[in-house]
Amino acid sequence: MKFHNREKELKQLAEIRQRSFDNPSQLTVITGRRRIGKTKLILKNCEDTPTVYLFVSRNNEAVLCQMFAQSVTNSLNIPFPKGISSFVELFAQIMIIGRSENFNLVIDEFQELYNINPGIFSGIQDIWDRFKDSTHVNFIASGSVYTLMHKIFLDYNEPLYGRCDTVMKIRPFDTSVLREILQEHYEDYTAEVKRQSKNFRPEQFKAKIEHLRHKVLSDYSIESTLLTLEDM
Repeated sequence: MKFHNREKELKQLAEIRQRSFDNPSQLTVITGRRRIGKTKLILKNCEDTPTVYLFVSRNNEAVLCQMFAQSVTNSLNIPFPKGISSFVELFAQIMIIGRSENFNLVIDEFQELYNINPGIFSGIQDIWDRFKDSTHVNFIASGSVYTLMHKIFLDYNEPLYGRCDTVMKIRPFDTSVLREILQEHYEDYTAEVKRQSKNFRPEQFKAKIEHLRHKVLSDYSIESTLLTLEDM
């Protein structure tokens, strides 16, 4: 699937990844509303390089650690200690691997760790400070709740304040890019809009085009409400 209008972000992420592998580890914070394409952008950037992807769901910490440990083993094809029930301990083991391996570490919906155990962030700070300069990990923390992500990383009173090297806020596509996506997916899109407007009553036309728009934009993880009928 083609990436539209994200060349700048991909270039920046590629440069950060290379710095992480050639020099000490880097921490990048990526924010943006849900269904704007953050995860697809991150994973596109990580293509063809070893990547540990961890999605933080609202679950018991021990259960999450068990799932995350398996993800590390599967992603890096190396043995990982079993029986870890603390996220901080798991994070420490991941960073130890970073002493001998270059890889991307993506923690998606990072702010959810706050709901699981607010004390986790002090532990992450300690591990990051101790391991950052001796490892080569491209650490990406992504989150869709801007207020919490801002508090975690940019509030002076929080443990992770000052630890991120880069902050990226992913913004919605403008309407011209959304039209481009629709037209690329459906070559006769503009003609179809005109045809449907003539052949159907207004409520039928709206329902028909809404269905097409929602289907196409959902494939790109874009909220269909970002493009109205007036924009088309």
